[in-house]
Amino acid sequence: MVKVKVYVTLKEGVLDPQGKAVEQALQAKDFQGVSDMRIGKYMEFTLDSEVATDTQIKDMCEQLLANPVIEDYRYETEEVVSS
Repeated sequence: MVKVKVYVTLKEGVLDPQGKAVEQALQAKDFQGVSDMRIGKYMEFTLDSEVATDTQIKDMCEQLLANPVIEDYRYETEEVVSS
């Protein structure tokens, strides 16, 4: 088995109203120095080792997990060791 961790963020230049709202809320609670807040998504799942290829994971990200028009993504994989 392979554990896949996918991180999705808005592309630079795409407005992030949720990030802006969190930034303003933090500042309102006297957390100073916070700027350029961006909100993203994190997904984690396992795949059978026989089918876990970079091509398959990229296709999953580009077709469903991320919107390539407005979002960037990156992923990490690690072998799951059975005990």
